[in-house]
Amino acid sequence: MRHYIILVFLLLFHFLFQGVEEKQHVERFCIIIVHPCIYTYTLHFLTHSYPPTMSIKECGHHEAERRHVLRLILIGGTSFLVVILLTILLIFLILRPTKPHVILQDATLYSFNLSSATPNTLSLTMQVTLSSHNPNARIGVYYQHLRLHAAYRSQQISLPTALPDAYQGHHDFTLWSPFLYAAAVPVAPFLLEALRQDQRAAALMLNVRLTGALKWKVGSWVSGRYHLYVNCPAFISLDGDRATAVGVVAAPLKLQLLQSCSVDV
Repeated sequence: MRHYIILVFLLLFHFLFQGVEEKQHVERFCIIIVHPCIYTYTLHFLTHSYPPTMSIKECGHHEAERRHVLRLILIGGTSFLVVILLTILLIFLILRPTKPHVILQDATLYSFNLSSATPNTLSLTMQVTLSSHNPNARIGVYYQHLRLHAAYRSQQISLPTALPDAYQGHHDFTLWSPFLYAAAVPVAPFLLEALRQDQRAAALMLNVRLTGALKWKVGSWVSGRYHLYVNCPAFISLDGDRATAVGVVAAPLKLQLLQSCSVDV
């Protein structure tokens, strides 16, 4: 069916061209694209009242020529595709991006209160310092839609704090020092006893988590958006009334942590 549709359009072009040389080029193209015998018989039927005298040998010659041209087109297209794929692979191997390195440098605890009344709630005021390093020599990093919060045993215990968007050049460093707040956040019942035990021991393990998106920049080209997830464990020492399991930090307590964070992109 495809041959006949193409044939109709090609025959129309054949009659539009008046010159002998132009017609020869059109006929040659028609014979290559459409089956040679179909084209020849149709053309003679439309232009002559007697049947064509094209031999089987001529049909075979045109068919071989047609196959040769199609083979060249297939080889050329395949070669072009292979070159493109090899170029992409080579660029990736040379410029393969490395994930940013994030460190939780310190944490300053201003208040940490667990209410004894039911339902039990948690209040928190805390400042952390995060340092991010771009280890790539040829790739820049865009940070977007960053949100930071604190979690205790997988439960989020602070409100998310928004961080400004930033661009990080080659081997560059970025520093963030945001505050984390929690005001009467309900504590899950299955976490309450573990939290009380940690407060009695004056030691608390929190997770400072950073979520957002990043883009890679190579020259003037900027990649699509990738999800960013950073988890920083923070071992916090507490001061306060251990007997009542109510920890209150009277003065700001700054802890030098220098804790490496896990980064997923």
